[in-house]
Amino acid sequence: METGMDTTNQAIAEIAHRHGLSPGAAETLYEALRRSGGGQAQFSHPDLGGMGQWSRGGMTQIGDMFNTALKARVDAACRDLAALAAEGGRFQRQVQGADDAAFDRDIQSGNTGPWWPGDLGAPSSSGAQNDMRYACFPDRRRLVIEKNGRVTVYDTGDHRLTGFSQQQSHGQDLAFSGPDGTVGIDRFRVVEG
Repeated sequence: METGMDTTNQAIAEIAHRHGLSPGAAETLYEALRRSGGGQAQFSHPDLGGMGQWSRGGMTQIGDMFNTALKARVDAACRDLAALAAEGGRFQRQVQGADDAAFDRDIQSGNTGPWWPGDLGAPSSSGAQNDMRYACFPDRRRLVIEKNGRVTVYDTGDHRLTGFSQQQSHGQDLAFSGPDGTVGIDRFRVVEG
């Protein structure tokens, strides 16, 4: 019969494998999340890009700041590990972040994997504000936005997105910047959702 610790260690190893991290890196993240109550992590591990931090409000920073693929993997792993901490009864609501509603929906529904279509892989960047979150996949020419629980996939065409902003108006309009200037969401074709 497995003990609770054996089950937790197995889950950490599975999360590490799923996100392409070493077991030691995932253990470092889990321990940081456990100590903070699951809402944030400060860590230092070479497989995680050195020193970094994560919060469920949508902030992820790693020392290897130009490695966007690693940053996305760290973010996804932290979400899974925070959910694992919640399942173990060690999760406490300590940090009120911009992405609380989406994060709570994921935990309640049991969805601990990525919220975007899995066939897109790891995003180059992702973030959240209020009840909206985005993930950008430039190699696939895709942008995924979840708003109020609804996921929509857009074809970005020839636009190379480098920045994101959200206008705090009635419609919570998203704007995207790139080498050719600012582009509104209405410039992208919906391909799913």
